Amino acid sequence: METPGSQTSLHRANLERVVRAVRLAGSLTQAEIARSTGLSAATVSNIVRELKDGGTVEVTPTSAGGRRARSVSLSGDAGIVVGVDFGHTHLRVAIGNLAHQVLAEESEPLDVDASSAQGFDRAEQLVKRLIEATGIGPDKIVGVGLGVPGPIDVETGTLGSTAILPGWSGINPSEELSGRLGVPVYVDNDANLGALGELVWGSGRGVKDLAYIKVASGVGAGLVIEGQIYRGPGGTAGEIGHITLDESGPVCRCGNRGCLETFAAARYVLPLLRPSHGPDLTMERVVQLAREGDPGCRRVVADVGRHIGSGVANLCNLLNPSRVVLGGSLAEAGELVLAPIRESVSRYAIPSAARRLSVLPGALGGRAEVLGALALVLSEMGDSTLLDSSVPAGTPAFT
Repeated sequence: METPGSQTSLHRANLERVVRAVRLAGSLTQAEIARSTGLSAATVSNIVRELKDGGTVEVTPTSAGGRRARSVSLSGDAGIVVGVDFGHTHLRVAIGNLAHQVLAEESEPLDVDASSAQGFDRAEQLVKRLIEATGIGPDKIVGVGLGVPGPIDVETGTLGSTAILPGWSGINPSEELSGRLGVPVYVDNDANLGALGELVWGSGRGVKDLAYIKVASGVGAGLVIEGQIYRGPGGTAGEIGHITLDESGPVCRCGNRGCLETFAAARYVLPLLRPSHGPDLTMERVVQLAREGDPGCRRVVADVGRHIGSGVANLCNLLNPSRVVLGGSLAEAGELVLAPIRESVSRYAIPSAARRLSVLPGALGGRAEVLGALALVLSEMGDSTLLDSSVPAGTPAFT
């Protein structure tokens, strides 16, 4: 039996610190592990050797600063994680291992507004198919990350706004998918997962404070403060789409007038161009035409950028992030939308906050949310399972 403060409990705590550091980063050199955990180089070396002998980590030669080093990552056999992303028009699933490697990924069209039951049926089928394709047993599943296009009530786990997904009213997404797959399911909204994805794999790497802005059928922001997603006590932090820009503006679905969303979201922007560009116009097509020089599309994209920039300026004044990452299809417009965002930030934000801010397009495109779902599991799962060989990495998920 371990007693607090004993050598055994201290050693266990140090093992968990090393495993956690590697799990969150994907891979680290031993020197990086020492810096991030505060342990001595000798202690890290001994722990890594023990973890390697136990099959928990893998060690490969690498270089750092021109010198030979050893890169430490979790073993490919230690377990797998699943990411599921529900968008308004798609379902995307990814399978990854604990070394942050994506093993399989697939996307298919889906009208998520129609029926929650249909959506979860399709998700269950796609997860099963991809797991089977990897050749890895379902008993290796550590957990599932699930993204939905709406705020999650942190107390009840249910969707916090039925106006966004009326067909999902009263649904607890975590319980629904966990009951089907038999493994822990961690849920967050798509903007938060986009922020996590870009933080771990994309344009947010290396920073601790950022805002990920997603513009699609709605407008949302995922906020990262000191390296952690900030959700707020009710889970609605980051609803930048409902900042008021014009009190006499269009009525928003939230009931207010002139929200940022009514000037930037696809459902409000596309009707401006459909009379001249056809009824089947999509935001992706608008961006493509803007890049090709279409004057109407260029004007609309620039206007949207300026409106988003007004919202970003408010974020700068309140939170002072060092980086803003623009996601969604609008990010493909590049400087056509980024330059107007910066222009508004320069005009409306406190100068000291604006000077320190960089505005970048997302590096992951439409994959940001599903990769963020993988990152969510990697950040929420515990380390004891990985250290206790007598406990399997997961329980049988499905037959």
